Amino acid sequence: TLESKVDGARTAAIRKLDQELGIPQQQTKKHGQFHFLNRIHYMAPSNEPWGEHEIDYIFFYKLNKGQDLTVQPNLNEVQDYKWVNKNTLQEMFKDSNLKFTPWFKLICESYLFEWWGKLDDLSSVENDRRIHRLL
Repeated sequence: TLESKVDGARTAAIRKLDQELGIPQQQTKKHGQFHFLNRIHYMAPSNEPWGEHEIDYIFFYKLNKGQDLTVQPNLNEVQDYKWVNKNTLQEMFKDSNLKFTPWFKLICESYLFEWWGKLDDLSSVENDRRIHRLL
């Protein structure tokens, strides 16, 4: 079922947040809540013959009031991180000196900038059962 797949993707997200960003799993499980938004079918070429072709599960994670998360990036996975607002991220995308993964830019331009204004009430955008194609 979709629910079991979302649960599996949430478990993987908790594990990857720990592995890549150094956010302890105990904090992720207790300090906030994941909101499943949708799935995207994504494909992007890389170096021949390699590329990405996958279905990604998109979540927002909202911290409970008064909670923080420890962030200690794994330098083998993450070069840098920065907390930004919507306008700052849009400006960063215009800077050719900054590098972003193609899927991240696609998701931001297709969905994130619209969702950003709905962070206080995600009910109108979460639990979308369709697979959105970004090919």
